[in-house]
Amino acid sequence: MATKFLALACIRKESYGDLSPRPRYPSMPKYPKGVSAQETNVEGSEAKAVFCVLGMTCAACAGSVEKAVKRLPGIREAVVDVLNNKAQVLFYPSFVNEETIRETIEDAGFEATLIQEETSDKSTQVCRIRINGMTCTSCSSTVEQALQAIPGVQKAQVALATEEAEVHYDPKILGCNQILEAINDTGFEAVLLSTGEDMGKIGLKVDGVRTHNSMRMIEKSLQALPGVQSIDIDSEVNKISLSYKPDVTGPRNFIKVIESTGTGRFKAMIFPEGGGRESHRKEEIKQYYRSFLWSLVFTVPVFLIAMIFMYIPGIKDALDTKLVNMLSIGAILRWVLSTPVQFIVGRRFYTGSYKALRHGSANMDVLIALGTNAAYFYSVYSVLRAASSTDFESTDFFETSSMLISFILLGKYLEVLAKGKTSDAIAKLMNLTPGTAILLTLDDEGNVISEEEIDSRLIQRNDVIKIVPGAKAASDGFVIWGQSHVNESMITGEARPVAKRKGDTVIGGTVNENGVLHIKATRVGSESALSQIVRLVESAQMAKAPVQKFADRISKYFVPLVIILSISTWLAWFLAGKFHGYPDSWIPKSMDSFQLALQFGISVMVIACPCALGLATPTAVMVGTGVGASQGILIKGGQALESAHKVNCLVFDKTGTLTIGKPVVVNTRLLKNMVLRDFYELIAAAEVNSEHPLAKAIVEYAKKFREDEENPMWPEAQDFQSITGHGVKAIVRNKEVIVGNKSLMLEHNIPISIDAEEMLAETEGMAQTGILVSIDREVTGVLAISDPLKPGAHEVISILKSMKVRSIMVTGDNSGTANSIAKEVGIETVIAEAKPEQKAEKVKELQAAGYIVAMVGDGINDSPALVAADVGMAIGAGTDIAIEAADIVLMKSNLEDVITAIDLSRKTFSRIRLNYIWALGYNLLGIPIAGGVLFPGTGFRLPPWIAGAAMAASSVSVVVCSLLLKNYRRPKMLEHLDIGGIKIE
Repeated sequence: MATKFLALACIRKESYGDLSPRPRYPSMPKYPKGVSAQETNVEGSEAKAVFCVLGMTCAACAGSVEKAVKRLPGIREAVVDVLNNKAQVLFYPSFVNEETIRETIEDAGFEATLIQEETSDKSTQVCRIRINGMTCTSCSSTVEQALQAIPGVQKAQVALATEEAEVHYDPKILGCNQILEAINDTGFEAVLLSTGEDMGKIGLKVDGVRTHNSMRMIEKSLQALPGVQSIDIDSEVNKISLSYKPDVTGPRNFIKVIESTGTGRFKAMIFPEGGGRESHRKEEIKQYYRSFLWSLVFTVPVFLIAMIFMYIPGIKDALDTKLVNMLSIGAILRWVLSTPVQFIVGRRFYTGSYKALRHGSANMDVLIALGTNAAYFYSVYSVLRAASSTDFESTDFFETSSMLISFILLGKYLEVLAKGKTSDAIAKLMNLTPGTAILLTLDDEGNVISEEEIDSRLIQRNDVIKIVPGAKAASDGFVIWGQSHVNESMITGEARPVAKRKGDTVIGGTVNENGVLHIKATRVGSESALSQIVRLVESAQMAKAPVQKFADRISKYFVPLVIILSISTWLAWFLAGKFHGYPDSWIPKSMDSFQLALQFGISVMVIACPCALGLATPTAVMVGTGVGASQGILIKGGQALESAHKVNCLVFDKTGTLTIGKPVVVNTRLLKNMVLRDFYELIAAAEVNSEHPLAKAIVEYAKKFREDEENPMWPEAQDFQSITGHGVKAIVRNKEVIVGNKSLMLEHNIPISIDAEEMLAETEGMAQTGILVSIDREVTGVLAISDPLKPGAHEVISILKSMKVRSIMVTGDNSGTANSIAKEVGIETVIAEAKPEQKAEKVKELQAAGYIVAMVGDGINDSPALVAADVGMAIGAGTDIAIEAADIVLMKSNLEDVITAIDLSRKTFSRIRLNYIWALGYNLLGIPIAGGVLFPGTGFRLPPWIAGAAMAASSVSVVVCSLLLKNYRRPKMLEHLDIGGIKIE
């Protein structure tokens, strides 16, 4: 199952274009003026670049970056993620390159660096395949020739000794699944080991290097190693970057060569990883914390002087002491203490607003800078006027500007702290890999010679690793010795430990429970299941939900509108006071009408919060996808979440989805006198050449009659013929053997007796598949093959009905078996004998009827329907999460995860709605209150520093609201279901 599932990784191209379905700036040029896509033929040469963008604080910043990038020619799409400080750009290299895009982002006032990613968009990809059943060079030659004959295969090598094939192919022409099918067609079993580039990359730090000659000597030694492709040296930090073939060599070899080159003088280690999302987040938290503390150093004294000491006799008299004319000591102290807060601590708001305004946009920094400057410079004017006048009593707002900046910094600190917690799921996944591993050295007979503890990052492909009880697997691999139970809950969400023995796969990061295991590493580093999950979740968190476009549209006009409202508020109150539009008693004793109007205007400016709107969707999506990943449900971004919460019709595949997917022979009825062993020997000889699951079930059952042999040799089958969808035909021991369904017998004019007809009807009535066997044109027996239902399937369908979700079954099986299965689980609508393309057509019909359709399949032959559905759910993916055909990947085979996925999407979307209601409601209520709507009737006035604190609190509250999703629990109705993992021995 897992192997075939991973094969689908190449079926569908990466759907990065779906991140933002419609460009937000349609007027921007996709191609240079006068050039069309047809003329340049660039559609096939699309490239992707991801940049780390530092300095963004809110959705307006993201909008200005996106706008600047989309103005470039040759940009197909640009998506900016303010939460993760990333920008993802799809572009046509004929017109623009990464450096130009990076410079454009920097011109917009932000720091940008290109993130080097291992992309799969290269013209050549490599897949490694294990081939079971090869016995001699003739077998390997047959497979190699079959592979080389496939269009799109550039190079194919088959090694008999390791029973592996390495295939270099063009992913634009060919997919992994077609390569697997070609090998299966030659009669061997193909198991996909890995896909991706045939290139490993690593950075090493070398200590002890004193001269350039030493570095050159090391370089020459490394170049002499087989498998080393390229070497880059950075002498400043003594770093060596290598590209190499992981099948030939690896990091341990490089370290040995370096350390042996300088007669023990050089010491090499893996270069410490710097940068990255987590380190940037920590640095950002530190910066805000330091800024907040420094602001407190000055703001607390300002607050005490302005608010507390003025009411303490003695201290009040000292502060009121006049220095020059009406200028007091208190005013001078407030001015001196608030200036560092305004211009040094608050410098970030000036730089942020300058960068935004320079490119014709406005963000939160503009509002803060305008609000604090208005308070500060009016206060400066007031102090200077008092110093030059003998009768002017100064009233300053120095405490307003400094307290405003302090509260906003506190809010930003809490916000960044909370935002960091939204990506906890990724951090936890990345920390699952153990720091060290026990490397075993084996002799030719497989006996352990020595064991050594090494850094887990030094593991190479085909290494043998020892996992002791309680330890974590350091890489993906398969068991070559030992047996144990492994806890996979941290990867798949499967609660019960899974039994492992020789030949079983082990996922990196999982915990060995009791026995000792020796595993052979198959996928290391970026190839591992853990790395793929992290990449998928990161990609999902980059993808925008369509609902986010609503916030993006508002944020474009929000800040200019607030500035206009603020000025209008100040003007309205000022004019009302000037022309006595309200009683003089409304004006506080320490103010005049101008100052009162100014306070209202500043309060309106600083209470408005564009950040809360911008954070409403991405924080909820980040937490939702993270929670899903921890439960073995991988949701590919906001688009999938938004579609899943609307689903009202589920289309189920039968085999492997509603049923276990492991057919077994449950009954045999002979119509002629014949020894059962001889009967099965003839059938197995014909069926062993077929790859159909039913054929494999028959062969497995036939092995029971040959228990004395581990790998029984079946009689030779001549003139073998496989009739797709019907059965097989062959000559075995000079007898014509036909095994298949009723229509195959009728096609060959073989009469079917009444007994056989009755047996068939009875078999299908029991939800089993009936197979007829004809020997020498006479029906000799009827086989009943059953694919058992998954535990709890009936309950899951019942729960879906209670959730008002309609369930439909679409299967390629015969109508009798399909209807029996459907009746057993409670599905009323059944479409039987449907081909893969007919499944997709049915999905489209349901969509046309107004349903939001989710297709649930095992991904083997359901990919057209998975793609056609509004939401494609691939079930039972195990570790192979690279599948592109599905929007949601359910890593376990448990059906209740379908309900969990829908329920989680509904909960996440309701949280997004709640965030929007809060963010919009806060602004719609807060701005009028700050503008003085309540003042005439109640005398209630919102001072600017309290308005600033409220603004900071709104962003934090939205992030905290999203973080509450981390407490998500599966629906209570699932807790009482006894549905566990399924394993067929």
